[in-house]
Amino acid sequence: MHRRNRVVLQPNAVVGSDGFGFAFDLEGDGSGPMHRKVPQAGIVRIEDDVEVGACSCIDRATLGETRVGRGTKIDNLVQIGHNVQVGPLCLIVAQVGISGSTQVGQGVVLAGQVGVVGHLRIGDGARAGAQAGLAHDVADGETVTGYPAMPHREWLRMSAALPRVPELLKQVRKLQQRVEQLEREKGK
Repeated sequence: MHRRNRVVLQPNAVVGSDGFGFAFDLEGDGSGPMHRKVPQAGIVRIEDDVEVGACSCIDRATLGETRVGRGTKIDNLVQIGHNVQVGPLCLIVAQVGISGSTQVGQGVVLAGQVGVVGHLRIGDGARAGAQAGLAHDVADGETVTGYPAMPHREWLRMSAALPRVPELLKQVRKLQQRVEQLEREKGK
């Protein structure tokens, strides 16, 4: 059996808590519908040289394992859901939430407050900018930003244009009025 070395768990880090698994039972226990807990019988595997920040939680798998790969560094206040597979050498920054069964490739960087929906694949070397909302797979080496997450260059262009939108709307309205006026004059 290989012994894990150089793993650091900062204060109040929780490894192996129940994953968030519930099934809706329409009949319930006689007093109406209810949520029933799905047993979380799996484990968490943390490989060598991992650091888990304060107040972070890594849920154990429903079945099988939740895994954090070698050399990954997890900041404070991070949530890693059940059955997530985090590859080696990742950086996961403060307040990131990764929902269940997501696969995070090698060397991925998830900046602060990134949110990841479940069952995604985030490719090797991918990067997500702060507060990005990942709702779709991210290709190897791709950089995404924004909510919903989009290619970083597209997000930069959109962000630069956004302050001009109110003035552009005014111009469009004036042009519409002018076109309507010209059509009325033409019809006379």
